[in-house]
Amino acid sequence: MLNRQSVVARHFPPTAITKYFPPIWLRFLIVILLILGIFFRFAYLDRKVYSHDEAYTSLRISGYTKTEFVRQVFNSQVFAVGNIQKYQQPNSEKGLINTINSLAVEDAQHPPLYYVMVRLWMQLFGNSVATTRSLSAIISLLAFPCIYWLCLELFQSPIAAWISVAFLTVSPFHLLYAQEAREFSLWMVTILLESAALLQAIRLSNKKFWGIYAVTVALGLYTFLFSGLLAIAYGIYVFAIERFRFTKIVKAYLIATSIGFLAFIPWILILINSLSEIERTTASAQAKQSLSILVSGWISNISYLFADFWRYEPFFPDLNLPVLRWGRFLIPLILILVLYSFLYLYDRAGKQVWLFIFLLGGVPALALILPDLIIGGKVSLRPRYVTLSYVSIQLAVAYLLAAQIISSKLIVRNFWRLVMIILISSGVLSCAVSSQAETWWNKSSHTNPQIARIINQTKEPLLISSNYSLNIGDLMSLIHLLDNKVQMQLVLEPSIPKIPKNFSKIFLYNPSKKFRIELDKKYKLVDVFHNSRLWQLEHKSS
Repeated sequence: MLNRQSVVARHFPPTAITKYFPPIWLRFLIVILLILGIFFRFAYLDRKVYSHDEAYTSLRISGYTKTEFVRQVFNSQVFAVGNIQKYQQPNSEKGLINTINSLAVEDAQHPPLYYVMVRLWMQLFGNSVATTRSLSAIISLLAFPCIYWLCLELFQSPIAAWISVAFLTVSPFHLLYAQEAREFSLWMVTILLESAALLQAIRLSNKKFWGIYAVTVALGLYTFLFSGLLAIAYGIYVFAIERFRFTKIVKAYLIATSIGFLAFIPWILILINSLSEIERTTASAQAKQSLSILVSGWISNISYLFADFWRYEPFFPDLNLPVLRWGRFLIPLILILVLYSFLYLYDRAGKQVWLFIFLLGGVPALALILPDLIIGGKVSLRPRYVTLSYVSIQLAVAYLLAAQIISSKLIVRNFWRLVMIILISSGVLSCAVSSQAETWWNKSSHTNPQIARIINQTKEPLLISSNYSLNIGDLMSLIHLLDNKVQMQLVLEPSIPKIPKNFSKIFLYNPSKKFRIELDKKYKLVDVFHNSRLWQLEHKSS
């Protein structure tokens, strides 16, 4: 019988970095980064706009469907902002089953695990924006030990594991989604858990550990559908390392994965029944993009794993710091680093190591990129959907740096230490800059904070809007910023509301051109915010 050491040696041969622990200076740096990473995740949780997508999270949590919300609210009646808060928080009228039903009926592409968790969280701790987002922030902390475990299983290297943790703590991409009321921080944790559990199961080849892997497969699927791509990638990996023979490990993998998918069958049936609704609600992601836009977007998104501080200008229009704009020059350098990391990994690591990382990143990337290129779409431009590939990038870069900063050549060692310090410093700077912003590149509803300030400054305001374009989600986002004194009147186009006269100012939010033309017959429309997002209605003089 093979002992543990021989099993490890067979599947994951030792590499040059296996025996090394982080030097004292790196351990000290990692402790500081952990403190900063935790701070950035919980500081200013309610500062950024509660976005369009987050507002839909809260609608699902409330147990109401979008159809119910529109029918009950877009009825031309005037009401106070506070009267529709029940559609953005748990309430006595709808229970947990209604939350699951809301997803099943209208949003089946989002499995229910996160939504159930956050509803229970809000019932225990309250309904504020900070409370709602805090669950994602807490979950994101679990990613630190998970990526450490994954690196130990994959590289058998404490130094690579700690460097991976260091990058994760101050990654702008991971920080932004750690502060969103969406499922993506939970998905990141399930990706890391599933990956580490698979490697452990292969290494120890024990029923108990294959059982753990089966549980992580089910958790991943119930968190986000693209976890299915992870199962495909790892299926190819297991067959490849077993040389495409039906071995004990292959059999165990197939059984464990099948159990995970069997647990997901109830939601698979819901997905099948909801295909037409899913196609309708995801239609905006099918808009064809030029090749240049796609390539430019892919490159920029990769850079956000490590830095994004140069994106500050749209969100700090009064801040003029050329030194931050120069950060754009890091984008091609980061791309070169990533490409070199994969080449170095292929050249220096064992086949079982580089194949694992290549498949983890490559299979999901191809699954998203090829349809965008062939059929048309922009799914691959949405960074949150490409998280699987980003994990592979972070692992490859961590392996490269772990190997180079302990090089026997002083000049090589110092150069790569400098590279690591620059990357980490760029991440810290990016987290610091974005933490002060009301909105950032990952958010929708960018203009809502400024619009809310204009409306809230009025003594007795009335806000009118319709179901035009993305208004439903944007209005749900906006109510988190409006004072209770604000009254609203919402209609379904092409209906035109009968507007009361007892308000000091009447505002119109993002009207369609046709809606605006109809109101212009009776009122003078004054554009009070750029891009015609907010208008003020004034009575025409007779």
